[in-house]
Amino acid sequence: MGVDVVFWAVVLARFGLPLLIPRYPLPAIVGCLVLDGVDQTIFQSFGFDPPFYQSYDKAMDVFYLSVAYLASLRNWTSQAAVGISRFLFFFRQVGVVAFELSGLRFLLLLFPNTFEYFFIAYEAIRTRWDPAKFGFRFWALVAGGIWVFVKLPQEYWIHIAQLDVTDLIADTSWFGPLLLVAVLVLIAVLLLIVRPRLPQPDWSWKVEADPLPEEIDEARERAAFQAAHRRVFDGAAVEKIFLIGLISVIFGNVLPAVQASSLEIFVSIAIFAVINSALGLWSARRGRSWESATMSFAVVFATNVVLVTVGDLVLGRDDEGLPLVDTLFFIFLFSILTMLYDRYRPIHDYRVHAAVTARQPKGEES
Repeated sequence: MGVDVVFWAVVLARFGLPLLIPRYPLPAIVGCLVLDGVDQTIFQSFGFDPPFYQSYDKAMDVFYLSVAYLASLRNWTSQAAVGISRFLFFFRQVGVVAFELSGLRFLLLLFPNTFEYFFIAYEAIRTRWDPAKFGFRFWALVAGGIWVFVKLPQEYWIHIAQLDVTDLIADTSWFGPLLLVAVLVLIAVLLLIVRPRLPQPDWSWKVEADPLPEEIDEARERAAFQAAHRRVFDGAAVEKIFLIGLISVIFGNVLPAVQASSLEIFVSIAIFAVINSALGLWSARRGRSWESATMSFAVVFATNVVLVTVGDLVLGRDDEGLPLVDTLFFIFLFSILTMLYDRYRPIHDYRVHAAVTARQPKGEES
C-alpha cells in the first residue's frame, strides 16, 4: 500500500506541477526540474521499479516544457524574449524527434535544451526587474551564455559521456569536495561581483505571474480578439500544428504501446489541430467562449476522443488501436496543450498587435 501511495503521489505531482507554471512560473518549473531528477530515486528508495515508467517519464518531461513555452505566450511582456524562447523550444523538439527516430545520441548535444534554463533565467529576472526594458541583444546574450557555458557541457556529460554525479561522488574521493568548492566559488562570484553591479530593482520580490491586460483578461474578450484577427489556417494554426504535432511524435516514440509511424501521428495530429482551430474560431465568431479552463479542456478532450474514435472506425483500426489507458493518456496530454494554446496565443497576439499599433502614427491604426 505504501509503495502505491508513493507511486501515485509522484505521478500526480508530475501531472499537477506543470499546470501551475502559467500562474507561478519560477517555483513551478523549478519544482518540475527537481521532481524529474529525483522521481527514480524516490522509487528506488522504496525498492520499486515501475514498468515502462521511463517512457512515461520522457513524455512528462516534454509535457512540462511545452506548458512552460505556452506560459511564455501568456505571461511574457518582452517580445524579443518570446521570439528567442520560441526558437529555442522548437529547436530542441526537432532535435528530440530526430534522436527518437535515429537513436543518435549526439543529436541531443547538437540540439541542447537551452529553452528550459532560458525560461528560468527570464522568470528569475522578472522577480525583480521589468523584462520589457531589456532588448533583443540582452536576451540573446543570456540565451547564448546558457547554451555555451551550461547546456553544452551538461548535454555532453549526460548524453555523450553518460556520467552520473552520484556515482562519481561515490567512486571518486576528490570529486565531491571539488564540486562543493565549485558551488561555493559560484555563490561568491554571484554575491561579490554580479550582485553589486545589478541595476536598481523595479519592484519587490514577486513569483506570481503578472495580471493579464484588462482588455484581454476575460474569455469573451479573447474570443472577440480571436474572431477579429484569426483565420482557420494562419500563422498561429501552423505553429499549433508543429507544436502539437512534434510533441505527439515524441509521445508516440516514447510510449511503449504506440504502433503508428511518426508520419501517421503527425498527419493525424495536424488534422485534429485544424479541426480544433476551426471549431474554436467558429465558437469565437459567435461570441461563445468558456470562462473556465476546466470546461475548455473538457470540450477539447471530448472532441478529440470523438475524432480518435471516428478515425479508428473509418480506418478499420478499432481492434488494433492503443490500449484504453494509453489512448486516454495520449489524448489527455495533447488536449491540455491544445486547450492552453487556444487560450494563451490570443494573449500573445494581443500584445504584439498593441505594440505595433502603438508604433503607428496617429490615424493609421488598423
